[in-house]
Amino acid sequence: MRPAEDIKTLIRNLTDRTSAEMDERVLGDVLRVLAESEKTTSAFTKPNIRRIIMKGPITKLAAAAAIIVIAALLITFLEKSATPAYALDQTIKANHTVRYLHIRQINPSYDEPILIWAEFDDTGQVANWRLHLPEWSEGDDGAKVAIWKDNKAQVWLKKKNVLMTIKEKAIAAMIYKAVEKNDPKMAVERIYKLEAEGKVKVEIAEPDDKAQPIVVTATSLPESSTPNQRLVLFVDQASKLVLSIEVYELENGKYEKKNIVEFYGYNQPIDAKMFTLDDEVPADVMRIDQATQEVGLAQGDLIDEEIAVEVVRQFFEALITRDYAKAGKLLEGMPGDRMQQEFGHIKFLRIISIGPAGPHPIPATKGLFVPCTVEIEKDGKISEWKLDRLGVRQVYNQPGRWTIFGGI
Repeated sequence: MRPAEDIKTLIRNLTDRTSAEMDERVLGDVLRVLAESEKTTSAFTKPNIRRIIMKGPITKLAAAAAIIVIAALLITFLEKSATPAYALDQTIKANHTVRYLHIRQINPSYDEPILIWAEFDDTGQVANWRLHLPEWSEGDDGAKVAIWKDNKAQVWLKKKNVLMTIKEKAIAAMIYKAVEKNDPKMAVERIYKLEAEGKVKVEIAEPDDKAQPIVVTATSLPESSTPNQRLVLFVDQASKLVLSIEVYELENGKYEKKNIVEFYGYNQPIDAKMFTLDDEVPADVMRIDQATQEVGLAQGDLIDEEIAVEVVRQFFEALITRDYAKAGKLLEGMPGDRMQQEFGHIKFLRIISIGPAGPHPIPATKGLFVPCTVEIEKDGKISEWKLDRLGVRQVYNQPGRWTIFGGI
């Protein structure tokens, strides 16, 4: 039993006894408990307490009161000192109660952050989410807004004025991975696991000022897969929830800040409108729905490199014959009228060269790269149009079918 609990038991006994029973034995019991707490009372102090109580001109009732005061002070001190220090598992437990979350991912080199709104189900899995990707993170595609709801993704490419609807498990996996990368629960659990494996060194600073956050510094050790990384977590002392995470990389012997992830809106319900784009996209947006129509070209017996070349060949042959519906089907399902709007002012004359196909320079696309050159006539002038980055890949959720997905 802890000293504090011993003291409580004695106080309870004191309240049940008469003043006549307040004798040497009771006082001796109190002094014994005091002696067991070396951190609170020195050996020099203990005899003085006894002498004051026993020899002073006070009644036994006053002696009992003095004992209670001393005991109460001791209980307060012991219970305060017995309060467990912050540990990572407290934040893990707190995070498992989170249903709604708003995240800002900040790159110090750019003004505009990446934004995420996430809604979690009862099991802690991502149910719905919304993602804002600024232009600096997406290159040629420009800024994007993406949502995930009902196992279906909608992606709005603002620069291209295109709204794509996709239903694909691989997309869901990529989405979950993106959200988990910024999920404070996952970050803390990874640190907890790596610390147990001896791959990170964790240092915790818990300020006396409860308004100030707990600072958790996790520095990767040489055994880690990211030996030059350091994460600094700022944890709210009251809720034990993560307020922000700073990511550092070791460069020239110094840790440089590379990324900041801030967390807001813990358990603040998100408006359902956040998980739909229908009311936000322009009226003239080009809608490409791969969830309800057959897209691309069937692979058949062709190997990947052969089908990629064949998709590109049939695409330009369709443009030469002005079959815009077929051409759109081979370009991720773009509507025929929109294909005519985009390419109708160009006269495609012939294919000069095509292939061979090779691995796409961006592996994450899981596609192939097909260079080609076509002869066109535009504004009365004949010229060659070289496409060096024409990308072809399998259609989402349509195994065995291939489509052009970029590079035009």
